[in-house]
Amino acid sequence: MEMERRTINMTELRVQNKPNSEDEEKIVRTIEGHAAVFNEWSETLGGFFPYKERVLPGAFKDSIEKDDIRALFNHNPDYVLGRNKSGTLELKEDEKGLKVIIHPPDTQWARDLLVSIDRGDITQMSFGFIVESDRWGLEDGMDVRELQKVKLFDVSPVTYPAYPQTDVGVRSMDEVFKKHKDEERQKKAIKAKEKLDLYKRKIEILSKV
Repeated sequence: MEMERRTINMTELRVQNKPNSEDEEKIVRTIEGHAAVFNEWSETLGGFFPYKERVLPGAFKDSIEKDDIRALFNHNPDYVLGRNKSGTLELKEDEKGLKVIIHPPDTQWARDLLVSIDRGDITQMSFGFIVESDRWGLEDGMDVRELQKVKLFDVSPVTYPAYPQTDVGVRSMDEVFKKHKDEERQKKAIKAKEKLDLYKRKIEILSKV
């Protein structure tokens, strides 16, 4: 399975200032927002094979509980903002979607990032995942995909989102759709063979009567 990435506009991405529980004179700054929103159709994905996608509630639940997930800046592993296993990244599903609370390190690049978010220069977040379970269908004549269960790798505030319309994004989306269509063709071929085998068995039985 190939890792996919999705980007959403984070109009609510914000920096929160909270008093330190141990020293109230110190301020703890966190990055908060939703990295995914449930039950909302995406923009049209894909290139030659357009489709839309939405994330269903529960899609992240198992991954949040068992997987080692990072918060990165611009998907760069050199800039780790937090990690759920260390308690510096909090992830949970709420009624809206995937809630993210990042406790960034006290480093110069992280402080610069907080300023950029405060100014509204960075307002989007991307998340990397592998699909473990999905469901395809048709709605208003368009192929649609529902993400039922995913393995989450990272959440990342991004300067330049990797939009699906870019060449790499389009190739990735087309590969996802092609895989879906190949699986559909295989299922139809299996069903057709089963029907043919059943028909042959009936003929054999009738020929012996």
